[in-house]
Amino acid sequence: MIPDGPCSADVSLPGSLPPRLDAVRLLSLDAHGRALNWISWQDAACLYAREAVAWTLGDPCLHIRGGTCRDTGERSLLDLHPIIAARGHVRPQALDPTPALTNAALFARDQSLCMYCGKHFSRQLLTRDHVVPLSRGGRDTWENVVCACFHCNSRKGGRTPQQASMPLLAIPYRPSWIEHLILSNRNILADQMAFLRSHLPKRNPRSHA
Repeated sequence: MIPDGPCSADVSLPGSLPPRLDAVRLLSLDAHGRALNWISWQDAACLYAREAVAWTLGDPCLHIRGGTCRDTGERSLLDLHPIIAARGHVRPQALDPTPALTNAALFARDQSLCMYCGKHFSRQLLTRDHVVPLSRGGRDTWENVVCACFHCNSRKGGRTPQQASMPLLAIPYRPSWIEHLILSNRNILADQMAFLRSHLPKRNPRSHA
């Protein structure tokens, strides 16, 4: 029997995993093998308990001991795999969801580099700059925003890069869903990274301006 809540579970992690259990994320796929999202080990355990797992990839990365069977006196053991395909979760083939445009996702896409001066900054010192300013009809979309430090953003003001004589170091682009998954998780396991890399777009959408 799998415990209802995480407090009653005895969870062990291999030494290669992050020391914080809440930092572990498992990769959820639909029944056709398309990546859906990252899920917590608790949500993954619920899928196993409901027998809703169609198939898995990779060696088990978490071992969960549950309740004790009254008949045998043995505790249940559940091995969670790093990649889980769930039954009934089928996404239309044509669907390619657009990652939500947040500052955290934008800074991850641009690797915390100012796209004007090329320097690396902490997140607290970065801003979202609209290449074509909103005041000039620009839109708040992936293709029109870049990571910029406060100084460069202030210097550029309400001008385009050409008007400000501040050429972009790279062309902004909308990350694919796979790229978004890679960017949104700092603790990706080896099996997960290998799977995601195999599904990346054939061509890198980013090219130098």
